[in-house]
Amino acid sequence: MGLGNPGLRYLDSRHNVGFRVVELAARGLGIKLRRPWLRGYRLGQAAPEGRRLCLVQPLTYMNRSGAALSSLRPLEGDGSLLVVCDTLDLPPGQCRLRRGGSSAGHKGLVSIIAALGRTDFLRLYVGIGRPSRPEEVVDYVLGCPSGQEAEALQRGEQRAAEGVLALLHEDPEKVMNALNQSPRRP
Repeated sequence: MGLGNPGLRYLDSRHNVGFRVVELAARGLGIKLRRPWLRGYRLGQAAPEGRRLCLVQPLTYMNRSGAALSSLRPLEGDGSLLVVCDTLDLPPGQCRLRRGGSSAGHKGLVSIIAALGRTDFLRLYVGIGRPSRPEEVVDYVLGCPSGQEAEALQRGEQRAAEGVLALLHEDPEKVMNALNQSPRRP
């Protein structure tokens, strides 16, 4: 599940990292994301290597991301859930995969934890960095990066999408070891 906000206004924002990673993963698998009739999400499904994969973009806005889970519970299968989202706690483009933990104040994760009633799911964070002044956080995450920051973010999104695909055939700890290392400069 990739977190973001629907609509053109947010398309290139830092907060839509999760949406873009899911789109890259879907492209890598050759599947399309479609909105099921009267559902609050876009969904793409595949079964690469015999493993069922559901790529999801909740359309309920970031702060209500968990609302999409009620109708997706049957798709959760064996209980493995990966949430892809932005984080202020990493530099732009750096990735970190981890299992469990708190929401760290991320409203999308707060909503998902509330909907699931648990915190043991995988999270794939893509760093967006922090604004220079804490009071600018909302404008910062909803803003669009440019220049070197945008390039670093795009590289991080690509790495994250590769990590999502790697989880289909590799152990999460192995993928963590690869993703959690600082990326090499191009």
